[in-house]
Amino acid sequence: MVDIGYFALCLALLASGYAVWASALGAQRGHLGLIRSGENAVLATFALLTLAVLFLWQALLSHDFQVEYVAENSNRAMPVFYLVTALWGGQNGSLLFWGWILSLYSAAVVGLYRQRYRELMPYVVTMLAFTSFFFCIVHLFAADPFQRLPFTPEDGRGLNPILQHPVMAIHPPLLYLGMVGMVVPFAFAISALLTGKLDTTWLRAARRWMLIPWTFLGFGLLLGGKWAYVELGWGGYWAWDPVENASLMPWLVATAFLHSIMIQERKGMLKVWNLALAILTYGLCIFGTFMTRSGIISSVHAFAQSNIGPFFGTFLVLTLIFSFGLLLLRLPMLKAENRLESFASRETAFLLNNWVLLGMLFAVFWGTVFPLVSEVV
Repeated sequence: MVDIGYFALCLALLASGYAVWASALGAQRGHLGLIRSGENAVLATFALLTLAVLFLWQALLSHDFQVEYVAENSNRAMPVFYLVTALWGGQNGSLLFWGWILSLYSAAVVGLYRQRYRELMPYVVTMLAFTSFFFCIVHLFAADPFQRLPFTPEDGRGLNPILQHPVMAIHPPLLYLGMVGMVVPFAFAISALLTGKLDTTWLRAARRWMLIPWTFLGFGLLLGGKWAYVELGWGGYWAWDPVENASLMPWLVATAFLHSIMIQERKGMLKVWNLALAILTYGLCIFGTFMTRSGIISSVHAFAQSNIGPFFGTFLVLTLIFSFGLLLLRLPMLKAENRLESFASRETAFLLNNWVLLGMLFAVFWGTVFPLVSEVV
């Protein structure tokens, strides 16, 4: 079963890579067959990653301690409930779970929009499949959840005691559903920039797909605060822990985005602003993942230092350079159709609201990275 799970990961890498190639080439040539083939490859990626997740769960439930991840995050004394949650209790398993949720979102977008947003969809699929391709590379070459030990221990190390709490069965999946889902509005924003179709078409799709992860992330933050209060005894809701901040930052920018897109839909204003917010929201999700999993920060519930930091760091830098470079290239096409008429207008109030949210973002961001900056200097 473990070998089949690893083979499913290998096939998912091929399927997602093919989806990128077929969708991008199909969009460039206007070839419907290639476009449909790329969409089918996204569905295949979802099916293959689902198999990988199920086989890792099977290894946990059957106490296959020759699998390193099973030996490090479970033992025979753990109840079935915590064996199930052990899937996201460690580094490699949680990354596999992250990649599976990404493929779930991608499959949902493809399934729902077979006949809609046809100019944008090939590029949307390209961006979603490329992100899945990156995660499959991480799964196979930096954080293999099916890696075997040279021997079979009698028992495992067990799940971290502070993770053995009922809230932890819900809190991480909600966070993942929130942070991973931000890739969909990002993909629509990039597709609008690539096609030059910069009217409100992409906004309608992006708003729906931003509301879903924004809601999940909000509930995940609340449950995480509850868990930290009960399990860690921090003495208050928020302790400014770097991992908490990593989840809060994209939520703040997503909130600003949901407010400001209403101004673009009604008045044709804030076009550059909205695209920048969509890019920044996704960028902060990747940045939070990099911070939490690279080992560069100290946190009670960050993951240990590992070799995946350079993968996420490189991916983040390349994504931001490509996205904001494309935005700069399209600036002449993003002129506002109206201007602020009064400081007492609704548009001004929404803009001020955005600045307050971004001010909060800057305070949280600077407070989080200051120890790193101070150490370097």
